[in-house]
Amino acid sequence: MATYTSRFPGRGTIVEESIIKGQALGQTQGRSEDILRLLTLRGIDIPEAARERITSCTDLETLGTWFDRAVTATSTDELFADA
Repeated sequence: MATYTSRFPGRGTIVEESIIKGQALGQTQGRSEDILRLLTLRGIDIPEAARERITSCTDLETLGTWFDRAVTATSTDELFADA
């Protein structure tokens, strides 16, 4: 007996891959903005090099670690410790 497999238009194509990449990019950009906002609200100076490092990071796990550290860090050096 044959099984029916629904093929949503665009599934498994470059269109779907582009959508997935766009979603991942949006997540990393959002997390970067959250880190910068948290540091700013806490009154922590963010040098341009640190800002660039945060905004250019594309690894959600690393950004998650930095976000967690941003809650208690007193400087961006602490944010990037052992990273």
